[in-house]
Amino acid sequence: MPTFTARHVFPVSGPPLARGTVTVEGDRITAVLPHGERTADTNFGNAALIPGLVNAHTHLDLSAARGAVPPTPAAQFTDWLHAVVAFRRQSPTPVAEAVRAGLAESLRYGTTLLGDISTDGTSFDLLADAPVRAVVFHEVIGLKPERFAATQSSCRSWLDGELQSLTLLARRGLVRRGVSPHAPYTTQFAGYQDWGDVMLASHVAELPGEADFLRTHAGPLRDFLESIGAWADGDLAPSVAAVLDALSRTRSLVVHGNYLSVTEHRKHFTPAMTLIVCPRTHAAFGHPPHPWPMFAAAGVRVAVGTDSLASNPDLDVLAEIRLLRRTHPDAPGPQLLRMATLSGAESLGFAAECGSLDPGKSADFVAVPLPDADGDPHELLLAGDHGRRRVYYRGTETPASQER
Repeated sequence: MPTFTARHVFPVSGPPLARGTVTVEGDRITAVLPHGERTADTNFGNAALIPGLVNAHTHLDLSAARGAVPPTPAAQFTDWLHAVVAFRRQSPTPVAEAVRAGLAESLRYGTTLLGDISTDGTSFDLLADAPVRAVVFHEVIGLKPERFAATQSSCRSWLDGELQSLTLLARRGLVRRGVSPHAPYTTQFAGYQDWGDVMLASHVAELPGEADFLRTHAGPLRDFLESIGAWADGDLAPSVAAVLDALSRTRSLVVHGNYLSVTEHRKHFTPAMTLIVCPRTHAAFGHPPHPWPMFAAAGVRVAVGTDSLASNPDLDVLAEIRLLRRTHPDAPGPQLLRMATLSGAESLGFAAECGSLDPGKSADFVAVPLPDADGDPHELLLAGDHGRRRVYYRGTETPASQER
């Protein structure tokens, strides 16, 4: 039963333990104790020992797009969408290769649980073979009846497992399946319905003018859809509120939410719903200040994601909450760390397995080097990078963390 220690141990479910210890047996944590109660076998020194990070929203299949489609100002968002569509059509990198590259990067940064939106579920088998937990969301997209019917049919077959060869890890529940109605402006409203208790994830209130488009069927989003041959005047969601109500029928992720109003939309959130914020992507497009603090204060669960490498320089979840520390200096450090760990695990349905350092949970943790300074433990963790992270998944150090 190896025991690990570091300058600060962050259970997340409780306050930090100065020079605390974490004891592991097999792939499980058996004890988390204050300093002096147990002798450590491994001492990470001037480091923070935190739970494995949770990236609640990403697109691994866009991992070859780093630097290829720079974000635009928010008002020209459809120009960026055009660039992403063109990149998907022209990229010489096979999707599986892009997924593997994004996965390796995620592991190096300490992510051990992912919420990945996959165009056709391609990442499922790749993630099931990797040292990571995940929910893979098969995308459902299309306003034209034929496109929508095709993606919906493909998704239903995929949910039944007909298109995938299940591995042992997947059978043991480490990789699960979900559905992603892409967005209210690209998916028939029917795409949000009749999925039973399957987990859902959707980009909602991401863009300026999105709510107006749903009401009027006009504007830049209509022009964009017509320009790529994707427009059909039919079964659009009537409003953002209607989309939230549809998502409220099951565990769901409301992704981005840049233009949500706490006054108008808070009442549509249930305890099974999570608002997923992607701070660096939000900043890259120059959106107005995000309303997440108001939703969190109103009792809505909030977690973080990186979005994709088409809008972000890397897949480092810790960098997301470090940006939030700079933009929201009044946000408590424990709240920010929880958003990147336990809240993400709760959002994806894995909180009983991971997201905090507690006895009985999986031994997923990251040793993050700290600055050589005194101060509040959370502020030291959020101060910036100070060396290579060491990443453990189910009690074993991952090869990817040793390569960085």
